[in-house]
Amino acid sequence: MRPAVTLAPTRTDVATEAARVFLEALGVPCDSPGTEQSPRRMAEAYAAMLTARPVQMTTFPNDEQYDELVVVRSIPVQSLCEHHLLPFVGVAHVGYLPAGRILGLSKFARVVEMFARRPQVQERLTRQVADWIDAQLAPQGVGVVIEAEHLCMTMRGVRAGGAVTTTSALSGVLRDSPATRAEFLAAVRP
Repeated sequence: MRPAVTLAPTRTDVATEAARVFLEALGVPCDSPGTEQSPRRMAEAYAAMLTARPVQMTTFPNDEQYDELVVVRSIPVQSLCEHHLLPFVGVAHVGYLPAGRILGLSKFARVVEMFARRPQVQERLTRQVADWIDAQLAPQGVGVVIEAEHLCMTMRGVRAGGAVTTTSALSGVLRDSPATRAEFLAAVRP
């Protein structure tokens, strides 16, 4: 598993000046009432898009020996394409087949956010979420499906508005057992 990226502390003042230089270099004036605060807003927006909340792992013993699939659907995903630094947005569906421990349900969204809040590619993001859950819980299997629209595809280049990219990462019985794999994939479909 690729190690998590640790971003340097945010220096909004430096980022604001860099944003001003960047915008002005592209011909965007930053001296009108509507744009004079744009460099600061841009710097703050990117800082927010690149900062995940800390994740405190909460697992519980699987005292009831629960042995059926657990799926959390439609977790919001917001990230930045590492190639163009434009957003991609969508949803993640995360599931696992418990073994000895179960995960607090809110942690699924936190884990997705933890890996999404950095320059990223969707394929890596999908794998990182699956690998992290696998490493933390050692479940019988993990499945992650992410569906996202990439603004680098819709606003530039091909300009294919509405195109959705779907990626998946499966491990353990969710990968190896055709019946369990089918159950997971059916559970994540609307």
